[in-house]
Amino acid sequence: MSGRALAWTTHWSLRIAAAVGRAVRVRAQFLLMLAALAWGVLREACYPRNWRRSVRAEFRRTLHQAAGGGLATTLVTAALTGLAMVSQALYWLGLAGQEELAGPILVTVLVRELTPLLIGLVLLGRSGTVTIAELGLMRAGAQMRSLVGQGIDPFLLLVLPRALAFALAAFTLGMLFATSALVVGFITGSLLGAVQGSLFLFFDHVLAAMRSVDFAMFPLKMVSIGFLVALTTCLTGLTARANDDTASLLPRGFVRGVLAIMITSLLFSAVA
Repeated sequence: MSGRALAWTTHWSLRIAAAVGRAVRVRAQFLLMLAALAWGVLREACYPRNWRRSVRAEFRRTLHQAAGGGLATTLVTAALTGLAMVSQALYWLGLAGQEELAGPILVTVLVRELTPLLIGLVLLGRSGTVTIAELGLMRAGAQMRSLVGQGIDPFLLLVLPRALAFALAAFTLGMLFATSALVVGFITGSLLGAVQGSLFLFFDHVLAAMRSVDFAMFPLKMVSIGFLVALTTCLTGLTARANDDTASLLPRGFVRGVLAIMITSLLFSAVA
């Protein structure tokens, strides 16, 4: 190989390595900032002095927006899931004479996997995008510096209440989603003649199919997904650049939120 060819190869190898390193550094930086933000929320939430009136008001406002605003979407999605999945599972298992498998299948598919995933997407689409837009506009409009100038910590006022409100909303909506889907599926299955017995007996079979670890993993999974959705969207808005607008921030935050939901769900499924 000639000297010119060697120099050309070295030049392009360095450029490729620099491009890969730059992409890895940017993503690693976001993950490290996300971890630091999570630790900061968990640590500062333990101190009563941080829960001032303004922080409590922001927590109530965000909880109302996330849980109350996402309630209708959650119930409609749960009804469709009950019609399309739960009732069909009951119907076909009844035809096959395998009614005893209904409980384990519904616990595995509906409770452990589908509910956390769909509720995370509802929170991300309904409230997470609002958070990205709000914080991104505040960042671009220099309102963050104004808060600091007034002696107000933006982290305590904007991030801490949102993270905890999203976590509580995810748990609440997850319980409502799973319960509503099972109720709608049972009613539809009863109309189809696929279910024998009462609603309470049906729920007893489903609960009996749950392992002891499921009663701890399901709430923890829901809370973790809501928590990470909030942190991901908050961090996307807080790290907005001067040339960023809503059209660029929302797709970026949505992709990050979806990845956070899926990775968290996979990790909990692997552990359980």
